[in-house]
Amino acid sequence: MAEITAALVKELREKTGAGMMDCKKALTETDADLEAAVDWLRTKGLAAVAKKAGRAASEGLVGVAVDGNAGALVEINAETDFVARNDTFQDFVTTVAGVVLAVGDDLDAVNGADIPGGERNVADELTHLIATIGENMTLRRAATVSVGNGALASYLHNATAPGLGKIGVLVALESEADADKLAPLGKQIAMHVAAAKPLAVSQDDLDPAELERERAVLAEQARESGKPENIVEKMVEGRLRKFFEEVCLLDQTFVIDGETKISKVLENAGSELGSPVSVGGFALMVLDEGVEKKEEDFAAEVAAAAGG
Repeated sequence: MAEITAALVKELREKTGAGMMDCKKALTETDADLEAAVDWLRTKGLAAVAKKAGRAASEGLVGVAVDGNAGALVEINAETDFVARNDTFQDFVTTVAGVVLAVGDDLDAVNGADIPGGERNVADELTHLIATIGENMTLRRAATVSVGNGALASYLHNATAPGLGKIGVLVALESEADADKLAPLGKQIAMHVAAAKPLAVSQDDLDPAELERERAVLAEQARESGKPENIVEKMVEGRLRKFFEEVCLLDQTFVIDGETKISKVLENAGSELGSPVSVGGFALMVLDEGVEKKEEDFAAEVAAAAGG
């Protein structure tokens, strides 16, 4: 039997867009005949993946997995909401969320990790799924949150199945208080994060470069009013406070009661539970946030279908 080299597998993969394990199997079945292997993959429906890869994937699901005080979020996109309701796709998102929980949120590590109980790694399983279902899909991002002493809360908005939804949140509450008593507060703050979408826990956690950019923009806006520089400085500080109230969790107003700052909510909880309570971190994933959706007019779509 002819030798199946890594270079040959790579060449076949580049030709077809099929997964590594599928390419190896195709070459094995065809005695390392490259063109025959391409045909073998085509007959199995696995060689069309490369064509699908250029299509916009702007639907999908966010998956959450929690084990004790550690949690993971993952976003996997598909082209249509129809696929997001597909049991096979949902099972895959659930599985990958568990993989992220096990190996961390580095996408290279996640893609290279084996599917539990399967024959492929995550990347190859995704390629196989694309070929099987017939839509482009992408593993877009992953995140993990954990806490030592305290409680980890999760929340899914627009849940379509257990552990799956359109918005996913993890919140770590740090405290020596009883975890069971912390859990309801954690859930409420997770719901708040889903609604208010903060960028950071506190002002200190904001990217200094982004903060300086915001300050510069606000300063230019204030100078356009023609006010003296000392007044401009006061205007900038006032507008920065408003900015912090919009993007920093601790400065935001609790959506549950509409009047109390999150920092005060935590202070009150600490007094009630007999131990200080703080937010150690959070993760928020909103499906398709920032994804550019491909838009074509109807005429262009007809022309493309007609080969024009």
